[in-house]
Amino acid sequence: MVHTAAAISRQKLDSVKIKIQETGEFIAIPKKAVDLLFNIINSMAEGKSISLVPSDSEITTQQAADMLNVSRPHIVKLLEDGVIPHKKVGSHRRILLEDLIEYDRKLKEQRNTSLRNLAEQAQDWGLGYE
Repeated sequence: MVHTAAAISRQKLDSVKIKIQETGEFIAIPKKAVDLLFNIINSMAEGKSISLVPSDSEITTQQAADMLNVSRPHIVKLLEDGVIPHKKVGSHRRILLEDLIEYDRKLKEQRNTSLRNLAEQAQDWGLGYE
C-alpha cells in the first residue's frame, strides 16, 4: 500500500514501518524522518538545492546571510548589536545554526503578530473588504 506524506503525518504513531523492496524486510523509522524525506524529495523535484547541516554546526556570516536572504553586512550588524549570539575564531565570526534559526523564528513571530494587529485595526476602522 502506498501512503502520501499527508496520510503519514496524520498517523498517531511515532514511527513508520517501511518495506525494503529488494529484501522484503521491514524497518521502522521515526515519522519525523519520513516527513523530512518527503520535504527533501519535493524540494529536489522543484529544482531547489538541499543542504543538511547538524543543528549544532557553526556557520559563517555569509552562510547566515544566504539563509536569511539578507546582506552579510546586515548580519554583521546584528552580531555586533548582540541580537544574534556569535563567537570569533581569529578575525572570523561564527554563528551557531540553532541560534540563527531561533532568531529567524522570533522574527517571523513578530511579523505575524504585527500583521494580525494591522488586520484587526483595519477591520475596526472599516477599511478593506467586508
